[in-house]
Amino acid sequence: MATPKSRTSHARTAQRKAQWLGALKAPETHVCANCGEMTMSYRACPSCGFYRGRKVTAGENEEE
Repeated sequence: MATPKSRTSHARTAQRKAQWLGALKAPETHVCANCGEMTMSYRACPSCGFYRGRKVTAGENEEE
């Protein structure tokens, strides 16, 4: 089994952890142009069903 030749320094450990913790962030959101609700980027709006100006899904606010 392989063993490390030397100890990993605090600086190297902190740099690795910073890269990992920097990736943990909330998903990007934007305002829907049709209804004004906050929506995740590159996804259809869950409330109205529009994506890039087109109706693509049935929203949760519609009664059909």
